[in-house]
Amino acid sequence: MKGLTFGEKLVGIKFNPSEDNKVDRAKKLFAEAANLIEEEYRAKNMGGSPITEILYNHTIGEILNAQMNVVKLITFNK
Repeated sequence: MKGLTFGEKLVGIKFNPSEDNKVDRAKKLFAEAANLIEEEYRAKNMGGSPITEILYNHTIGEILNAQMNVVKLITFNK
C-alpha cells in the first residue's frame, strides 16, 4: 500500500466523517493542486530564496484554507 502524498496529508484525505462523496472529490482536487505546487517547488529547488519561500508557504496555506472552506460549504446545514 502506498503512502499518502504531500497534498493528501495536507487536506486530511482520509478524514470525512460525513462520508460525503463531494467532500472526497473536493479534497482530491485540492490535494492534486498542493502536489502540483510542491512538485514544482522541489523540482526547481526554490527553497533558497526568501521570496519563493514566502510564496510557496502562502500558496500552500491558501490551498488548505480554500479546501476547508469548500468542505464547510458542502457540509453546511441551515
